[in-house]
Amino acid sequence: MNGLSSTKSSVSKASVITDFKEITKMGLSISVVFSALAGYLLGAESIDITTLLLLAFGGYFMVGASNAYNQIIERDLDALMDRTKNRPIPAGRMSVNTAFIIATSFTVLGLITLYIINPKTAMWGAISIFLYTSVYTPLKTKTPLAVFVGALPGAIPFMLGWVAARNEFGIEPGTLFAIQFFWQFPHFWSIGWFLHEDYEKGGFFMLPTGKPDKGTAVQIIMYSVWTVLASIIPVFGFTGDLQLSIVGAILVFLLGLVMLAFALKLFQKRTIKAAKQLMLSSVFYITMLQIIYVVDKFLR
Repeated sequence: MNGLSSTKSSVSKASVITDFKEITKMGLSISVVFSALAGYLLGAESIDITTLLLLAFGGYFMVGASNAYNQIIERDLDALMDRTKNRPIPAGRMSVNTAFIIATSFTVLGLITLYIINPKTAMWGAISIFLYTSVYTPLKTKTPLAVFVGALPGAIPFMLGWVAARNEFGIEPGTLFAIQFFWQFPHFWSIGWFLHEDYEKGGFFMLPTGKPDKGTAVQIIMYSVWTVLASIIPVFGFTGDLQLSIVGAILVFLLGLVMLAFALKLFQKRTIKAAKQLMLSSVFYITMLQIIYVVDKFLR
């Protein structure tokens, strides 16, 4: 009996941890923190480990809170879709009250942590969580423009790191914001493409034309081009302290051509497989871009 009880306890603890990861979307949250840390390294004149840690924890708290609030609001719709029906709330493994406590606690902890860095960082963190939960989430079932609104908080993390480092907003963090803003359209529209039927079950409007067609593919190509153009602007010396060497710009441009090639392939094929390939290439693009930017800064 003791062995059985111990096994159940282990399974229960594992389930709680798994549900906590799911309600805060740990994978997504960590990727957002990565963007913020990259922005900090680009803006920092000297690296402060304490600030780095505060930014990492504060960023995770804020993104985790946004995701938890989102799952509370969309719990009934999540139950209708295959990709979300096993989330903690619709599956009945977590109550709304528990999720709300997690979300609220994370919000408070996140704001306090980011405020310790500087008030501007906390302000942008607060704007991000407000836009995501109070504007983007309700709009998803009403208009495809929700993706545009969602791209605003989604673009904040990269620039948030710079604000954490410099305690100011200017052309440099504005450029980082623009890069991640434009990037989100090919990224999320590719996801909306291969999950279109599932999103329809929940009543979500995620594609600009409302369906995976040639018009959507054309807009994906356009935003992919704008993403690449925004990404190489620092090489021309117009962006203050945010600079990029010619070698760095060439590498970023080549990465962009790869993503653009997959966008063109989606236009030609218009298949779920092509959409998934574009999604993966977009993730690779933004990750490598941030690494190249940081490495380029320290090698110059």
